[in-house]
Amino acid sequence: MNAQLLREITPLTQSDCFTLFSRTKTDFDFPLHYHEEMEINFIMNGKGAKRVVGDHIEEIDDLELVLVGSGLQHGWFTHKCKSEEIKEVTIQFHRDLFDEKFLQRNQMSFIRSMFERSVRGILFSRETAEAIMPRMMALPQKHGFDSVIELMSILHDLSTSRNMRTLSDVSFGNSEPQSYNSRRVESVMQYLQKNFDKEILLSDVAKVAGMTEVALSRFFKLRTGNTFIDTLNEVRLGHASRMLIDTTQSITEIAYKCGFNNISNFNRLFKKKKHCTPKEFRESYTTSGVRTFV
Repeated sequence: MNAQLLREITPLTQSDCFTLFSRTKTDFDFPLHYHEEMEINFIMNGKGAKRVVGDHIEEIDDLELVLVGSGLQHGWFTHKCKSEEIKEVTIQFHRDLFDEKFLQRNQMSFIRSMFERSVRGILFSRETAEAIMPRMMALPQKHGFDSVIELMSILHDLSTSRNMRTLSDVSFGNSEPQSYNSRRVESVMQYLQKNFDKEILLSDVAKVAGMTEVALSRFFKLRTGNTFIDTLNEVRLGHASRMLIDTTQSITEIAYKCGFNNISNFNRLFKKKKHCTPKEFRESYTTSGVRTFV
């Protein structure tokens, strides 16, 4: 974790299940930061603001609902937002709100999966945000056990919602690795994380998984939803994003150190994935107050 990145000490105590902030404001002025607690952030009337979650940067619409996992850097910035009545509800809760053994129960599978994905940040669909909005706005009026039950109900409904989108790349953060419920997939991911800077052939990875190349390709896509090559590129782009933020090395140096042997291909893949060039990405983080490059 970048030493210059703000670590927020939240007001949530060990005696409480969660803490909630509901406010109306004219701008976003809190710097990029991280904290141990998980966070749900609901924003209304924030169109044009910039969201940074991990290595994902995006301009938001007028309705926003995001789940940020423990230790993941994040922040919202005024950017192009002209609204003078931004409404924001933030819920922060302990990562162990649900005991680990409890999360392993069959009825908790959707919440468990959502929490695992949250280490990269999750953006929920507009339809989900609209459906959850009245309950988010009413939650500050609930107290005691009723408020805890409502939060758990909201988390369950979010976990079963459709079209949620994972934001940050898989290798960007220092968070706990995502579980794929597959020994073979996890062994492949570990191999990619250790060897991303080297040439990686499908035949080598197939040996790690103990499968043929064709079988691995099909199995990997079925279990992760991504092709093997897309996952490898995502791992490499995650490491490249971290280096763009944490070092002053040139973009060409970073590309080669992350396993890309063609700078044009690196720039093309980076822009396709993050909708900006590596240079623009570095500058965006600089203006977000992470660090100054010299």
